[in-house]
Amino acid sequence: MNHPVNTAKLLETFYQLYPGDGRSPEIYFAPGRVNLIGEHTDYNNGYVFPCALTYGTYLLVRRTNRPVLHFATTNFSFRKDIPLDQIGEKVGNEWVNYPLGVINQFVQRGVVLNGMEMLFSGTVPNGAGLSSSASIEMAMAVAINEMYRAGFPMVELALIGQRAENEFVGMNCGIMDQFASGLGKENAALFLNCDTLQYELVPIDLKEYRLVISNTNKRRGLTDSKYNERRSECDRAVEYISRKKKIEHLSQLSYQEFESLQDAIPEPAVRQRARHVISENQRVLEAVLALKSGDLKQFGQLMNESHNSLRDDYEVTGKELDTLVREAGKIEGVLGSRMTGAGFGGCTVSIVHKNMTDTFIRQVGKNYEKATRLKPDFYLPDIGGGAGKLQ
Repeated sequence: MNHPVNTAKLLETFYQLYPGDGRSPEIYFAPGRVNLIGEHTDYNNGYVFPCALTYGTYLLVRRTNRPVLHFATTNFSFRKDIPLDQIGEKVGNEWVNYPLGVINQFVQRGVVLNGMEMLFSGTVPNGAGLSSSASIEMAMAVAINEMYRAGFPMVELALIGQRAENEFVGMNCGIMDQFASGLGKENAALFLNCDTLQYELVPIDLKEYRLVISNTNKRRGLTDSKYNERRSECDRAVEYISRKKKIEHLSQLSYQEFESLQDAIPEPAVRQRARHVISENQRVLEAVLALKSGDLKQFGQLMNESHNSLRDDYEVTGKELDTLVREAGKIEGVLGSRMTGAGFGGCTVSIVHKNMTDTFIRQVGKNYEKATRLKPDFYLPDIGGGAGKLQ
């Protein structure tokens, strides 16, 4: 895989931070991800369809004989040295809690650690909804798994990353982000059943099209509170429906079953939330079939329908995301566009004809800025491979 970062420069920074004994650090990489379709279905045990990106987190790490973990990053000024006997303690709301939570999971599984000098460097735009946190967790997980010969399979490493985020960081995320970062493959998307963790790598041939990710650059203050609110609304929908038909989670229902049972939900908003989840699962299944048969036009149409559902039924989009999607739809050569990630800001993902990429960036950027007074950023990622050791 072509890595867009100069690792020689990272090595230079590492040696400045940790002069040490001249031994080279090991270098690991874990990608961020974009979810092509299947949003807010993962914590409802449904289907998702993400792919790994060539953006991600690099980790340079060297073992030492001192009982201390040294954390530094090129992305923030905050650095921390943590004695090995204090790794169960959270450090405020700092970035080090993501790798620290992962380390803690390995210790709980009986892995005995030495001290380590670590330098993280992320190319995933922070707070954009492209999963910078999962890429940090997975870089740390593959590094420890390899360096300490822990022998866990990649699926288990993804679960370790998720548990670190749920239990240590305190963010109630589903499994999708860590799974995509760990098990992604170049030029393929990951069709994942979040209930059974069965997955299939589906080759992606975008032909003369490419992915364009557009970042609203809106500060996302609402995300966590609204995310938890939506989760509890989904739980209420399950309770209501279970009075007529016993279910554990919404994704056990087909759309036809939901239509016959939806009157069991007395709260209109809760009914809408359930409708989104169940219809979105159906769209993922249809999108996978469309991609397998090479029908990119149909795939794009399903992306548009997904965004409409997230806007109208799940109500997690907001003016900025809606503006980006609306403006994308006006450009010739755009097959589909939708919000990706938790919502209320973050990014959209669009499938754009390669000849129209410059026009897309220019026109969508200009019209978005006019409508919102925010300047968007655009990324042109390739679909990359999963987490692993570089050298």
